[in-house]
Amino acid sequence: MAKALEGVKVLDFTQYLSGPHCTAVLSELGAEVIKIEMPGRGEPERVAMPKTPKKESYQFLSYNRGKKSVTLNLKDPKGLELAKKLAAKVDVLVENFAPGVLERLGLGYEEAKKINPGIVYASISGFGHTGPRKNDVCYDVVAQAMGGLMSVTGYPGGEPLKVGCSLGDYMGGYNGAIAILAALYYKKVTGEGQSIDISMQDGIWAMVFPDRANYFDTGVTPKRFGNKLSSSAPFGAYNAKDGYVVICTITDDQWHKVCQAMGRDDLISEEKYSTREKRTYNMEEVDGLVQAWLKDMPVEEAIAALKKFKVPCSPLPTFDEVANDPHLLSREMLVEVEQPVSGKVKLIGSVYKMSKTPGDRKMRVPEVGEHNQEVYGGLLGIDDGELEKLKAEAVI
Repeated sequence: MAKALEGVKVLDFTQYLSGPHCTAVLSELGAEVIKIEMPGRGEPERVAMPKTPKKESYQFLSYNRGKKSVTLNLKDPKGLELAKKLAAKVDVLVENFAPGVLERLGLGYEEAKKINPGIVYASISGFGHTGPRKNDVCYDVVAQAMGGLMSVTGYPGGEPLKVGCSLGDYMGGYNGAIAILAALYYKKVTGEGQSIDISMQDGIWAMVFPDRANYFDTGVTPKRFGNKLSSSAPFGAYNAKDGYVVICTITDDQWHKVCQAMGRDDLISEEKYSTREKRTYNMEEVDGLVQAWLKDMPVEEAIAALKKFKVPCSPLPTFDEVANDPHLLSREMLVEVEQPVSGKVKLIGSVYKMSKTPGDRKMRVPEVGEHNQEVYGGLLGIDDGELEKLKAEAVI
């Protein structure tokens, strides 16, 4: 099938998670991504945990499918010259080094723009390339902390918690991809390239803020609510006889349906529960009513009662239950990819279900430097003899 970003060339100077995730999205949607790796060993995330039985990193396999791997030593003058020649041939350059690193190496945005005036140059970092914290070292948990997510995650009176995945990295990657797509459209209209500055902290703060914006009116520091929603009840995960039941209500009508499911129609006319605002004020009472109904009821029975009245609800499955969820499997959210070293490996499928140009994550991950000949020979026109010389000199 056709690919949405077919014909778009991306030069990928990324490593670890946020940057590789960004370029993985572009690759999944059809861009030709040229992944730059260190001669002799590849990028550090190739050895990250967890690993397949054949010692390949699942993280690297997940974020580098379908890319073209070339080796290049940017610190060597000849390597920098090759990087500049590649930059002249691509539409997009993506990097997630610490701010200033590529500038010092000689391939910052201003230099890249001289080589390729229309280039879209995307930088992803912990705190962005401006501001007093721009040079601070940042990993995902730091972004979650400094973006405010950990301050509102956890149980009342308990310790602050990060979420159970690298959300700061993922949002940095997604926001980078969104900005790149917007910049490519702008370039199509105007012919002009531009630089992009994505901060992981910015991305977390942008998600945390909306539900707590009244802080600027009240001056009251938001609290941690565990699995509850600070502005509605009942909402969250409740204990049933043999597991948890997730219930979500936002509207008054949904509350009425919960009352009907519980066989407590009398609560519908109760004044102190009559509006969302009043239920939030009386959250402990509302939650207590739901919990009392559920405590001796099997999860399956509770879910059936709630679904009868179309209450938004679900069980709370374990990880292995999610991994074998027939619905996710029917949507190809788990695929097998054939790797030269590890053989068949189960990896995540594409979230981009598009009728004309669906995402493709069934491609394999390349070996280190697998595409040196194709990229340097085909794209830059370097002959085999020169490539062998560059390899002997550890430039590639």
